Amino acid sequence: MANEVLESVKSKYGAVAESTLSTNDKGVRAVAEAFGYSAEELTSIPAEANMGLSCGNPTATANIRPGEVVVDLGSGGGLDVFLAARMVGPTGRAIGIDMTPSMIERARENAAKGGYTNVEFYLSTIDRIPLLDASVDCVISNCVINLAPDKQAVFQEIARVLKPGGRVAISDIALKEELPEAVAKSMAAYVGCIAGAVLMEDYRNGLAKAGLEHIQIIDSGADLNAYAKVENQSGCCSPAMDGDNATSCCAPTAASFHEELTEVLSTYDVNQGAASVKIYALKPSGQACCGQNCCS
Repeated sequence: MANEVLESVKSKYGAVAESTLSTNDKGVRAVAEAFGYSAEELTSIPAEANMGLSCGNPTATANIRPGEVVVDLGSGGGLDVFLAARMVGPTGRAIGIDMTPSMIERARENAAKGGYTNVEFYLSTIDRIPLLDASVDCVISNCVINLAPDKQAVFQEIARVLKPGGRVAISDIALKEELPEAVAKSMAAYVGCIAGAVLMEDYRNGLAKAGLEHIQIIDSGADLNAYAKVENQSGCCSPAMDGDNATSCCAPTAASFHEELTEVLSTYDVNQGAASVKIYALKPSGQACCGQNCCS
């Protein structure tokens, strides 16, 4: 099942990466602004870095400082990496991790286009972060951990790569209540960032089990139907473009994917059971990491 999920996610997001969706498209820009990005932020980075896949803006609340090392889990086209790169400055590093080859290719092209010299992108799943123990000041992520089949492995990796005293600032989808069975078992709803989400309390417990402390999970109050309201797209799928370049972000998957997800969202009030959340946590300042396990 886990392999099926990963392949479905890769196929869907690979389609997004290979499209020409960008901030230049009205719908894509509207999705990003609905989840907290300012017009100034969006125009300060390559337009192709934004494909309307966010459910928050973690860089706005991560308190990123000059000289720091920041890693973005599920970095896509580099949106949050490029914003973080401005904050860490020339003495810092902003690192993106993504499991989709076409996303990594797109992000690296964006980095070259923007002349960034303090960013790096690595092809990997986020439950196997290719970074050294205790090498990162801040971990950010934006609407991606809900897609990971083994979330506890992701939490353990976050704790491993963080320096003692390091922090977590994540935007994600979490559940306020259990999903109806039809939604919970829908692959379209999973790839659409809904069915893979876990209860807020389970999210908290997973981070705590990994050794993180001072955990906060805050409902942002953002309307998750923002995706569906923009040019009739749904879930994490970006709006289709107008004109000759019209593209559905879900095109390479089965044609029924978008129809199924649209049906799910039309029959289930996603805001009732799920929420866009802001997640904060700290790694204890006296905690070191030993391989995959954090120890006091």
